[in-house]
Order: sequence, then structure tokens, then C-alpha cells
Amino acid sequence: MKVVSLFDGISCARVALDRLGYKKVEYLASEIDEAAARISSRNWPDIVALGDVKNVDGKKIRRGGSVDLLIGGSPCQDLSIAKKGRQGLKGSRSSLFYEYLRILKEVKPRYFVLENVASMSQESKDIISAEIGVKPILIDAALVSAQSRKRLFWTNIPGVCQPWDRGIILKDILESGFVDRDKSYAIVASYGKKNARDYFLRRSGQMVYVKEATIKGFAVARDGDSIDISFPTSKTRRGRVGQKVKNIMTSPSIAVFTKGVIRKLTPIECERAFSLPDRYTEGESDAARYHALGNAFNVEVIAHILKHADL
Repeated sequence: MKVVSLFDGISCARVALDRLGYKKVEYLASEIDEAAARISSRNWPDIVALGDVKNVDGKKIRRGGSVDLLIGGSPCQDLSIAKKGRQGLKGSRSSLFYEYLRILKEVKPRYFVLENVASMSQESKDIISAEIGVKPILIDAALVSAQSRKRLFWTNIPGVCQPWDRGIILKDILESGFVDRDKSYAIVASYGKKNARDYFLRRSGQMVYVKEATIKGFAVARDGDSIDISFPTSKTRRGRVGQKVKNIMTSPSIAVFTKGVIRKLTPIECERAFSLPDRYTEGESDAARYHALGNAFNVEVIAHILKHADL
């Protein structure tokens, strides 16, 4: 099987294929983030590195043999609602979608998958759909993992539908032997700390009352719940507490309340949230691991999509 992965990140598509039982894979990957590329090569030494997507010659790849799958998630920074003044597909990063489109036309793969954020404008969604030739399906990783992560997928793989809800919550993936008061992960050990007053109204036993823009003005976090502590002084934020972790990125703004401690997730817990094996990103700094994971596919979502293909 020959696979071309653009904006490959840490090769989660390769993990998904391996999980589906595909062991003999010629995997060509385009990625410019050095830490992400190192993580991929440590786990998959046989990966063929293609470098910058702008320099990928799809026609040359096709001359070397037909491609079974082209997959990639072009950058979302200019599309996501989280970015102020977003420029959509005209932005310097999200315009790289057109590199995916160019390579798709050059490679002519049997199957293709394109991923991007669900929060893009309807205009951008319509443009991508018209260029690709199919409409997207929205899949939330919450159905197959402990992570809430809504993404759009454009694909010509037939029969792709919503996965069954496996009922996995954040509490299921926490490290059982983790020392919660480790200085590298602890955010607020107990209510009463100076910075805690920004985030929390009060604490009662094994519950923490978190500020939210609701009628009550707070939500209750219990053991094993996630807490979004970004923008602590915002008067409009809601949905800060839940049994799933949201939007894992480089900052420690997504926390978990467990064993009386509010802390950020460990790299291993983040790997589990993305359905990756433990220590998959090991060998890099924690900051690099969080960053790489924040840009990754959820493996079980990709596996769910690819299992419908006759590869």
C-alpha cells in the first residue's frame, strides 16, 4: 500500500493504518516541524520524508507507482473561529489547502481524506467542497475517545458514517500512579492560592465551583472532570467543566481536577486523549510534545474513516 500524508504531523494516519492491520505500508510524509518529524521517524523509521508541501512533486510520486491514499489536514489557523481577524482560505497558512488540492490532482489517489476545523465559515466550507468535489462529514472525537474535538472530513471513501459512542471519559485515561503535586504539572493545589481566585469561586470537599457565564454563574467540577482555565476573567465563557477534555494545545489552560488537585494533563494523558500509544511522543521536551499533539489527528477517528476503504 502506498500512502502520501501531507501536513503529516506525528504520523497519526500511520498509527491508524497499523491499528487496522496494515503492516506493509510505503508511507511518504510531508512535514516541516522538526520535532514532529523526529517523533514520526522514531516510531516509524521507514517513513519517506518529503519535506515542505510546496516542494512536493505529485507527478513524480505517481510515476513511482499508484497511490492508494492521500491524507492530510491543512493548517486551520486562518479558518478557526478561535483566531481574531481570520483571513480564511486567503490566509498565509490556511491557503496551503491549495497545495493539498494541487497534489491531489497530480497524484490521482484511489482514496483521499482532507481534515479541517468545524468552526470555519460556511463560505470556506463551500469553497473547499466545490474544489474537492464532495461535502464533508463532521465527526467529534468525543465519540471514540476522552477528547471533544469536532472536525470536518472530506473524503471519497464510501459509507463513512458516525462512529458509535464508546462512552470514554477523561477519568478513564488519567495516569493511575501519577503524583498530582509534581511541580511541573500542578496548577492550583488547593483553593486559597493567590492565582486560584481568578478561576474559582469556592471549593467544597471534592468539588470545585468554576466561574461560568451562566445564570448560576458557576459550574461544579468533580473528581476526574476537565476544567478550561483559559481567559479566567472573561464574562462570556461557558462550558468550562466537563467529562471530556477540549482543545489540547501548547498552553496549560486545559486542566483536570483529580485527587483534590487542579493540574494540567501529562503528555501521556494527552497521548491517550488522541488515542495514541503511551510515550509515543517521548524524546522531546514537554512543550514540544504538547505542541505536536495539539496539531495531531485523533487516531481512532482516522481508523474509523479508513476502515470503510478497500485498501
